[in-house]
Amino acid sequence: MNWFSGQAAAVWLLAAGQTLTYAGVYYAFPALLPDLQAGTGWSVAELAFGPTLGFLVMAALTPFSGRWVDRGWGGEMLTYAPILAAVGVAGLGLAATPLICWAIWAVIGLAQACCLYESCFAFLTRRLGGDARGAITKVTLVAGFSGSLAFPLGDFLGRVLGGQGALTAFAGLMLLAIPINAFAVRSLRRMERAGSIEVAVAPGALRQAMRRPAFWAIAAVFGMIWLNHGILLTYVLMLFADRGAGPDMSVFAASFIGPAQVLGRMALLLQGARIGNARATMWSLVSVAMAGVALWLAGAAPVLIFLFAALQGAGAGLLAILRPMLIADILGRRGFGTISGAVAVAPILASAAAPSVGAGLLHIGGPSLIYGFCLVLAFAGLAIGLGLLRRR
Repeated sequence: MNWFSGQAAAVWLLAAGQTLTYAGVYYAFPALLPDLQAGTGWSVAELAFGPTLGFLVMAALTPFSGRWVDRGWGGEMLTYAPILAAVGVAGLGLAATPLICWAIWAVIGLAQACCLYESCFAFLTRRLGGDARGAITKVTLVAGFSGSLAFPLGDFLGRVLGGQGALTAFAGLMLLAIPINAFAVRSLRRMERAGSIEVAVAPGALRQAMRRPAFWAIAAVFGMIWLNHGILLTYVLMLFADRGAGPDMSVFAASFIGPAQVLGRMALLLQGARIGNARATMWSLVSVAMAGVALWLAGAAPVLIFLFAALQGAGAGLLAILRPMLIADILGRRGFGTISGAVAVAPILASAAAPSVGAGLLHIGGPSLIYGFCLVLAFAGLAIGLGLLRRR
């Protein structure tokens, strides 16, 4: 795909919309967690249950949203669901009790199922066919900066407005995604090429896919990695402080995770067909495993938190792109949206569990237990991934 064609311009716009949406619904919470805890007086566990519930709702609905993409409604979801997401984040800024906060997170989970990467990638795969990998990479190149946007902005807004006030400001930022997504979707549909769309209805495709061990292996790998990534990302500032980093150093290192994602994705985009999906997946899994080792060793040398940020960002960032590509390569494109949505239940449930699992680990054994647990997840995911790709 030409980087400056009309089709590519629409993809870049969709990338901007994803950046704004992710900054508000995904990264704002960990960026503001210390301010939210100080401002509300709620415990980490009470705060963490909100995003956990949101991801549980998202996991329950993602197979349905994948089916809706197969039926041609992906553009509508990308256009209108960010409205609900922004309203929900604004509501979090006004919530007076944990119970109200949890109810709002459930609504946000509905919006997440319809407007985040899963729906966006399925929409692009359905529209662009063989060009989807380049388009998805471009989306994630830009959206990788959502963390770099959210952490410094959250640090500033948290100081000025407090945690809940900052959430309201993030909601206003998210509203910009609505017209951007709408224009991008209309443009892609106008430029759609004949024959690029997969058959919308594929009866039995999911049932056939679930009979294959590869389906469950893919789900297991990405479930483990996303649980690892979710725990580390949610508590990243606390973990960096435990490793001996000061507040400014911690925020700067956390902000580097986003650029590391972008650099990894840029390398994949520039290499093009020279790096296959299988090889890129293996290097990404190795990167996440080595990131855990670097974080463990940072207790002796705090500067290693930057190596952790680089390896974790690059590895997890590439895996976000590679999951839909692996599903298409190994399980086929027939009924892609439905199958992709079903596979995504595992990593979404992992993301749902991550804040609460992390809070439990902190309560039981402190940060050291988090480091060890996340290392086990990373190496287990690497082992299953090796087995899957060798069989393939």
